[in-house]
Amino acid sequence: MKRTTLKKTNPIDRLIPSFKSQGMNLGLRRIQNVLNKMGNPCKDINAIQIAGTNGKGSIACFLESCLIQAGIKAGCTTSPHLMDWCERIKVDGEMISQEDFVKYIKDIKKLSLEEELTPFELVIATAFNYFSQKKVQLLILEVGLGGRLDATTVHPLRPLIAIAGIGLDHCEHLGKTLTDIAKEKAAVITPDSIVISSRQSSEVQEVLEKAAAKKNAKISWVSPLSKSWDLGLQGDIQRENAAVAKGILESLKSLGLEISNEAIKAGLASASWPGRLQTMFWENHPIILDGAHNPHSTQQLSKERNNWSNNRFGIIWIIGIQIHKDAPKMIRHLIQENDTAWIIPINNHKSWNKEELSQACPELSKQLREEISMHNILKKLISRNAWPSPPPVVTGSLYLIGELMPFLSH
Repeated sequence: MKRTTLKKTNPIDRLIPSFKSQGMNLGLRRIQNVLNKMGNPCKDINAIQIAGTNGKGSIACFLESCLIQAGIKAGCTTSPHLMDWCERIKVDGEMISQEDFVKYIKDIKKLSLEEELTPFELVIATAFNYFSQKKVQLLILEVGLGGRLDATTVHPLRPLIAIAGIGLDHCEHLGKTLTDIAKEKAAVITPDSIVISSRQSSEVQEVLEKAAAKKNAKISWVSPLSKSWDLGLQGDIQRENAAVAKGILESLKSLGLEISNEAIKAGLASASWPGRLQTMFWENHPIILDGAHNPHSTQQLSKERNNWSNNRFGIIWIIGIQIHKDAPKMIRHLIQENDTAWIIPINNHKSWNKEELSQACPELSKQLREEISMHNILKKLISRNAWPSPPPVVTGSLYLIGELMPFLSH
């Protein structure tokens, strides 16, 4: 893999307002106004909408891979991106080109400024315009945050709803309890839709069932796929995500689209989604990358470690966590006896530091270290006689993963 530098001049960055300047501003009015003025591109194209806390991107990846195998032309939008805005908009698995992204943003820039679209809303409006021009047969829409007021929910045709695991995250926007958060996500369920969900806690299941009944929607609960299914994504949790994708794909017949079991098998096996329990190499030394960024996902990552040889001798964690996240609960899930955790800032994001985490988790303070850069940590590790086994694990934020990936090879 050819190395690149982290910072390149990107014309898209100049066209999309920064999250810092724009902030989080949930709501459907702004994007609905813009889409109305655009003529509502894609309004007649059916969409699969994916909601949940963790696993949405993996489900989208599985769906996209299987649809490619079946020859069904799909437009897919996901978030966040790791290195390039173009990752967020794909047709048939191919990212929109930088030139097209710039062109399509410029086409609606005036409308965007008039309505003060957030960065996420601007990308979604751009995606709908692009998908319409590409004449896709189906949309895959990953919810950005929540569901009820998420920009993807503005789409009028969402007959298939995929629900990934729901846990506590973004409590400052979605509510303080699991029930509150589940209600925000359940609000995406449309009348007479087909809902496929992974296993949920009893309180989440109750919320989803009530929401489905109110909308006369049919909800199905799927069990993780067995080990007889080959998956392109690593980790036990992916068997749940793949089962949700499989259930959605089998429901395509309700839309007049057919997909064979062979295409599903081939698609699930060939799926690829970077930064999710992925092993890459820095100067020929393995590193595990996982974008676990909330307690729900760090709990799952902690379970995964049990599958790694030598894990009882200790794992070196390299962790960057944004300040609004429940970092104490996250590191309590991850750090076990004999582990060491390097706490690192995330560029352009307010992050937890070692002192704050030591105060919040005094029982772990002796296992915490701090560095200002990823490079410094890796240099310290390589100066040892032997590279750690299991390999060091970089986690806590997809933004942190994105910073490191340009320096890694497959």
